[in-house]
Amino acid sequence: MELLSLFEVCGCFIDGFEVVGLIVDVVAWINGRPNRQERRAAARRGEAKPQLDSWNWMVVVLTPILVVLTILVVAKWLGWDRAAEPHVKAAVSANLAQEESNREPGAFAGSNAGDECDVVGIKFCWCPAGRFIMGSPRNEPERRLGEDQVEVTLTKGFWMAKFEATQGQWKRVVGDLPGPLTAELPEGDDFPVGNVNFAEAEAFCQKLTELGRRSGELPNDWEFRLPTEAQWEYSCRAGTTTATSFGDKLSSKQANFKGEPYNGAEPGPSLGRAAQVGGYPANAWGLHDMHGNTFEWCRDWYHRNPPGGTDPDLRDAESTATKSDHGDISRVRRGGCWADMGWPCRSAFRLRFEPHRRYDHIGFRVVAVRATSSGDAP
Repeated sequence: MELLSLFEVCGCFIDGFEVVGLIVDVVAWINGRPNRQERRAAARRGEAKPQLDSWNWMVVVLTPILVVLTILVVAKWLGWDRAAEPHVKAAVSANLAQEESNREPGAFAGSNAGDECDVVGIKFCWCPAGRFIMGSPRNEPERRLGEDQVEVTLTKGFWMAKFEATQGQWKRVVGDLPGPLTAELPEGDDFPVGNVNFAEAEAFCQKLTELGRRSGELPNDWEFRLPTEAQWEYSCRAGTTTATSFGDKLSSKQANFKGEPYNGAEPGPSLGRAAQVGGYPANAWGLHDMHGNTFEWCRDWYHRNPPGGTDPDLRDAESTATKSDHGDISRVRRGGCWADMGWPCRSAFRLRFEPHRRYDHIGFRVVAVRATSSGDAP
């Protein structure tokens, strides 16, 4: 029986005053004096009522206090706070379930935000399970439509690539680059891969998964894929609630973009082209170039507003995707690029792009997640 139920049953028979009365009778009996009924009878006969001395009155007063304290200690030991009321119990149970789900089983999962690992020659940073507010507040400078704030819960941690996918990684995993280089996208193994469409980026992830499992570096119940839009913004923010992971301003000393810095930040260099990955400061979780350098594909179909709720994943939500003025539907790209000013590099900024198209300033970043079922492909 739950402790609260026991209290309720007892309360139906004995209230607080009755308990104190019983204690008085016990003390009177110990001292050989009349109990309450005998004193009432004596009063009706006009006889003086025997009085308890000061020591016994102290016992009478302290005894119920000690009883209550004992009950509270025992109740706390038995976990009364988780059974106090149904809605409290449900809330606590939900929190405990959340904590349990956040415990990442197996040696492959990380422990703390920013933990690093190297799988198939690619560096990753750990992003722990958690909750965050996706989107931007209405008073954020340069805010755009489609950034309404929603609460998101990610119940499983994941590994986000420390850098954008590079040309060297593409050539090692796939072969020839997916599209031509340009004056703004120079050749180099440490430069981001660009001119890649959505399907090609997913194919890279699938081949990387095969390589990782074959080498034994990636467990069979994990896979590489593109991040969901929620995973991307969560890892970009890295625990921050400001417009960027560096605060409410953004300088081109902190990210590769050209033109006006964001929100009055200090001006910096304006390259007008892609930079080698990792050349700008990392966010709090060790991730570089989440702001600027190249736009990054996400796996979600573009919807008018960010997806909220628990583990949102709109990869297969084609039927509800928001259509453009021309009737087309698009995937999501995030992060801004070298050709933009500072404001599109904000954490909450979202942009659409048709999945079959490619551009030199659009690349991607790989994420390692626990697969839905063992052996699943991305």
